[in-house]
Amino acid sequence: MKYDFTSILDRKGMDAIAVAPEEDPYGIAPVGEIKDGFDLIPMWVADMNFPTAPAICEAVIERAKHPAFGYFAPRKEYYESIIRWHEVRNGVTGLEQKHIGYQNGVLGGVLSALAVLCSSGDNVLVHAPTYVGFLEEVGQMGYHLIGSELVKDEAGVWRMDYADMEEKIRKHRIHTMIFCSPHNPTGRVWEREELEKAFEIFERNNVYVVSDEIWSDLTLEGYRHIPLQSVSEDARQRTIAFYAPSKTFNLAGLVGSYHIICNDYLRARVKRQSALSVYNAMNVLSMHALIGAYSDTGMEWVDELRSVLTGNIDFAVEYIKTHFKGVDVSKPQGTYMLLLDCGDWLRAHGKTLDELLRAGVEVGVLWQDGRQFNREDSIRMNLALPRARVEEALDRLRKYAFVE
Repeated sequence: MKYDFTSILDRKGMDAIAVAPEEDPYGIAPVGEIKDGFDLIPMWVADMNFPTAPAICEAVIERAKHPAFGYFAPRKEYYESIIRWHEVRNGVTGLEQKHIGYQNGVLGGVLSALAVLCSSGDNVLVHAPTYVGFLEEVGQMGYHLIGSELVKDEAGVWRMDYADMEEKIRKHRIHTMIFCSPHNPTGRVWEREELEKAFEIFERNNVYVVSDEIWSDLTLEGYRHIPLQSVSEDARQRTIAFYAPSKTFNLAGLVGSYHIICNDYLRARVKRQSALSVYNAMNVLSMHALIGAYSDTGMEWVDELRSVLTGNIDFAVEYIKTHFKGVDVSKPQGTYMLLLDCGDWLRAHGKTLDELLRAGVEVGVLWQDGRQFNREDSIRMNLALPRARVEEALDRLRKYAFVE
């Protein structure tokens, strides 16, 4: 491979909560003390343990050579990079600069969109399992999340329950849904037919869609992201979509996301709502980071990354099915997260989820409590790290956590 996905990064002291869970500001870090003789393998917080694309570092360093960082407006190249990225990667046509607007973060953008579409106390539909950020932040803003459970088919693929979605929309008088595409934490990459069927329900019941598409670049090999706004003209006008290079290129620490809104009225309202805090403003270095990321070499880097992630996930899923009897795992189609259902194993061994989580942490495997996603007896694992680290982590879990 041209790019480095094998070096083990030393992130200690380099502003990374992944390797400093005691500094976690979100309250979701794994609990427990690592025993002597084991080093830390970060598999919890959703950032990657790979060096980012060289084009990004080069773009930021080149800009930082100029010794002035005053007030600025986004460059034309910023918008051109986003438009080209979506055309090349997702087949999007007709995207214009006016459709694009800056957001500090996808979650903040989602909250701004909800403030436009909903009143305090309104019910909002989500799929379950549900991203922890939605569960925590949306409720704090005064909205009530109504979950529609995703269900596994006979092949273990997570599917939407359309009848349940429509029943809950009507029962709870819902007019807004937060849609996650690809889905976090299951890793489902939705097919066009599935999205078309969902939008038939939305159109029939006048439901607007707030779409979190932050994982859209990280589909695994053999899968392709379909932007919700490309499903139909109605979907294009009904959807407020949010994207970011942060998950794709490991840039969360630089801050910088964006929305795509084709509906003129909704775009004006979201831009106004997002501006009310005064602090929703672009950083000049994150702008140059995005331009570097969305370059030809950035595309090349992402294609290699997708291959690495596909290999890691294939290996981990097969390993778990072979060695961890009673643990149910479905192979994701996107993201770099794995969701383990440990219920049968726990019952068979008379263990609690807390005991299992702690057993992993004690041997240096920092993984995430699945109850944070409203999934009992589940654990989420981050596989965006060198294969050697994935293999070491699973070997430790076999020897010390999932002990027969």
